[in-house]
Amino acid sequence: MSGERLLIIDDDEDLCQLLSDYLTHEGYRVDAVHSAEEASARLEGSEQWDLLILDIQMPGASGLELLQQLRPRVKTPVIMLTGRGDEIDRILGLEMGADDYLGKPCNPRELLARIRAVLRRTGAELASGEDDRLFPTRPITLCSIELDPGTRQVSVAGEPVELTSTEFNVLAYLMHNAGRVMTKEQLTELVLHRKLTAYDRALDVHVSRVRQKLSRQLDTELIKTVRGQGYQFIREQA
Repeated sequence: MSGERLLIIDDDEDLCQLLSDYLTHEGYRVDAVHSAEEASARLEGSEQWDLLILDIQMPGASGLELLQQLRPRVKTPVIMLTGRGDEIDRILGLEMGADDYLGKPCNPRELLARIRAVLRRTGAELASGEDDRLFPTRPITLCSIELDPGTRQVSVAGEPVELTSTEFNVLAYLMHNAGRVMTKEQLTELVLHRKLTAYDRALDVHVSRVRQKLSRQLDTELIKTVRGQGYQFIREQA
């Protein structure tokens, strides 16, 4: 039993009850609210959750509006629930700082797998095995970027850069393997803990967000797209 606390934000009360029952059976503590306004009020209080499950399409304020309001002030991981055809909403949600998404109607078992994956990668400890070799264990400084895996903080020329947990992991893997091309398949499995599927742009959006945030304080593009392969962090030139 894990005991992590989850908040479901969805106007479909029957779905909330179904998911709450299933996830409670799996050992999670689950709360549910049915509007962005109610969620905002709860999140402004003293309560703490380990992960938010957020429906994008809701009456009144949308899930996207709530997500935009939350980030970067609230760093709790977020899994979006989206209509299967809402590609633009998925991309916008990821750009706003969501950690993952799942199309509706969703299979509770798949949602459980996504929850476990997000909590695993946002937790303090990394999974054993390949992660240990490819993820840094000590601070790295490259091209004026300082990344500390212990504090999970990043700065450029001494100025802090706010990254989501997923964005931090993307940058950490790329910097630790600077000069080496990391494939999209490899990064998807390491960062998102799932196989890369056709038309899956989640990793691309996270990389794009890291680039945007770094570019505010850097003149040089340090994360190179290697066409048909993946991404590469460019080492400093001698």
